[in-house]
Amino acid sequence: MLNRLQDVFKSFQRHDVKYVVIGGIACILHGVPRATFNFDILIEATPENARRLLDAMLDAGLGTAALTSVEDLLGNEITIFRDRVRLDVQTSTPGIDFADAWQHRKTVTYRGQDFFILSRQDLVASKRAAGRDVDMEDVRLLELPEDEDAEHLPGTDN
Repeated sequence: MLNRLQDVFKSFQRHDVKYVVIGGIACILHGVPRATFNFDILIEATPENARRLLDAMLDAGLGTAALTSVEDLLGNEITIFRDRVRLDVQTSTPGIDFADAWQHRKTVTYRGQDFFILSRQDLVASKRAAGRDVDMEDVRLLELPEDEDAEHLPGTDN
C-alpha cells in the first residue's frame, strides 16, 4: 500500500499538511504483523490545514477530494475518500490529541519519501481508547519488548 501512497505523501509535504498516520498502517510500521485495507490519518483540524489537505489530495490525483468542502471535512470526525486507495481522514480520534501526537510524531522514510506516523506510545493510547478486539490485539503486540537488534521500522528506510 505504501507504494501507492508515495505521491500522496510527497504532495502532503509540498502543501505542508499537518497529519500523522494512525491505525493499521502505523501498527505495521511499528512492527505489528497485520493486514489493513485502508490508510488512516489524523489531521490538525483547522480550516487552513483542511484546505491544504484537500489541495494536496487533488494534486496527488485523489479526485474524490473535490467532492468535499473544508467545512464538511471539519464537521465530521471521519471522512472516507475512496480513490485508488481508501483514505480515512480523522479530525479527532479516541485517546489522543493532535497537538500531542504532532509533538511526538515519528518521521519515517520510504523509498526516499518522508512521512509522519504516530509514536508508539500515542498509538497504544489510541488503540486502548478504541477498545475493539483488533485494537487490543494491536496493543498486546505493540507492548511486547522491542527487538534490540532492530535498527529501523519494517519496510522503511529508517
